[in-house]
Amino acid sequence: MQRLDPAEAALVAAIDPAAMLAQVQAWSAINTGTRNLDGLARQASLLADALSRLPGEVSEHAPENVEAVDGEGRISIIAHGRHLVLTVRPDAPRRVLLTGHMDTVFSSTDPFQDHKWLDEGTLNGPGVADMKGGLAVILAALAAFETSPQAAALGYDVMINSDEETGSLSSAALIAELARGKHAALTYEPSALPDGTLAGERGGSGNFSAVFTGRAAHAGRNPQDGRNAIVAASDFALRLKAAQTSGLPINPARIDGGSANNVVPDHAVLRFNIRPRTIADAEAFAVLLETIREGVARDHNVAIAIHGGITRPPKPLSPDAERLFGLVRSCGALLGEDIRWQASGGVCDGNNVAACGVPVVDTMGVRGGAIHSADEFLIVSSLSERAALSALVLNRIAQGALA
Repeated sequence: MQRLDPAEAALVAAIDPAAMLAQVQAWSAINTGTRNLDGLARQASLLADALSRLPGEVSEHAPENVEAVDGEGRISIIAHGRHLVLTVRPDAPRRVLLTGHMDTVFSSTDPFQDHKWLDEGTLNGPGVADMKGGLAVILAALAAFETSPQAAALGYDVMINSDEETGSLSSAALIAELARGKHAALTYEPSALPDGTLAGERGGSGNFSAVFTGRAAHAGRNPQDGRNAIVAASDFALRLKAAQTSGLPINPARIDGGSANNVVPDHAVLRFNIRPRTIADAEAFAVLLETIREGVARDHNVAIAIHGGITRPPKPLSPDAERLFGLVRSCGALLGEDIRWQASGGVCDGNNVAACGVPVVDTMGVRGGAIHSADEFLIVSSLSERAALSALVLNRIAQGALA
């Protein structure tokens, strides 16, 4: 079996598991639900301080405006937290992007706020795996890599956003900007399975709101004069569901609207999600959506406005991505780890990075599980394990492993 050379062994030895665990415990004690702007600001301050210990420049980036449609069909702007970027060696011959997120799915009123030990090697807590553990991995891996003689040959940007759990709508442009021209990218979502299996190919995701405007009328006296927006929305939902295929799952999720029982409702809002497996499936949906919109508008004599879109494009496993996965696997073997990957139905910022033509492995974070639930857990030994893996991958990229 191939062994680590002395320089790479030194990289691994530089990683401090106890310090990483302390970071995760401190960070998981801060509620950073995507809408908790105060908690996100506290977390961002701590992360900026930690990133400043690396070479380069730390900057804050204001969120892009994000529109939301309420139950009445009105459009408003949703506030988001700021995003962090660390830029190191911008003129290096090779540059990579590392991405993570500071937000969680747990709001400030959620009962799941504290961490606890499930056993001596397993920590339960909000965000310990997704992805405060992953943030600790980024920092430890980069600190170790910076001790390498190869570090001067590789530059990088680290992007930590505040809105990944709601689709990265306010940071999508920033991700695209930073991905441009990168040699490769690593994203620190937790592994796809607790055994360390990575997510390979991913489908895409899109969220839509269809706003229906009909005509109110009395349900008893003159219902024929009304144009029932809820009936139109229901028909729209049924047509969407009937049109789904194995490559294009469609989930009509909610209908808002209406008023009193004796009034023909003149407004409704239908929310739905799509999961295109391929880019071709995503393109086909655009045609399908317009066909359904025109048909329902005509048959029910209502106006229909569509808001939203595909925010996570499908992520195929390109040849360049396969080479990057192969590098991760070979580095894992040096550490005694059998790295595998499999297709995933989930989505993340890796989808956005891949859409820019950059090869990405997007589950370089910790081993754990039950994310997005009160049972979320972190396998603590994976903190240093994954930091060592990333440090080796970065060191090999700096040496030209991806050419």
